[in-house]
Amino acid sequence: MRYLILSDIHGNLPAFEAVLADAGQFDQIWCLGDIIGYGPQPNECIARLRQFAHSCVAGNHDWAAINKLDISAFNPEARKACLWTREQLTPEHWEYIERLPEKLVEGNFTLVHGSPRYPIWEYMTHPSVAAANLACYDTAYCLFGHTHIPVVYVDNGSPRETETLTMPIGQAVLLPDQRWLINPGGVGQPRDGDPRAAYLIYDQETNMLQQRRVEYPIEETQRLMAVRHLPDRLAARLLFGW
Repeated sequence: MRYLILSDIHGNLPAFEAVLADAGQFDQIWCLGDIIGYGPQPNECIARLRQFAHSCVAGNHDWAAINKLDISAFNPEARKACLWTREQLTPEHWEYIERLPEKLVEGNFTLVHGSPRYPIWEYMTHPSVAAANLACYDTAYCLFGHTHIPVVYVDNGSPRETETLTMPIGQAVLLPDQRWLINPGGVGQPRDGDPRAAYLIYDQETNMLQQRRVEYPIEETQRLMAVRHLPDRLAARLLFGW
């Protein structure tokens, strides 16, 4: 089995389509949440994901869009985009988002959006936070999103901090016996200074994992955001990957 692992599509259909085209053949998608929010095509992204065999967990923007999460802590741009997204969702897609679980286990992988400890909201942005989460899941590997930054936290036996590594783009890596917490990066709004959509390919037969990046027509997403009167700052940031 070959899996396409992705997160944080955020209503950015051109980015999602670029990932699908670049990934080649795969058997299933593992989506780590935030299909919607920020971007101009929420219904289209949900519909496209549902065309494939997939497993998906809920993200904070998914829940926020269906009024399942308080958005008072969102920044003004995110809040405006969330309220717009809420108005766009079809009843069918609203129900789909409502059914998404907080956590899934697929073989040796635990799937969450934020973290195993707090699946919807916690940001794993530091090795100390990653180390604290090792006791919160039972599988060898955890896949998470939310930060929009590709990273791997490696269990080194320390209760204080994990090791941190960055997977080389395009090079398949054999998964080790150590426990890993793995973030594929963001599809629809990367935040690591690289505007290209980020994702992973996992080959179950070889137990190899590959980090990938792909360019997409950012200007098309920006054009649609302008047409839909979404915040200018959300459109501008796509060009810079922050």
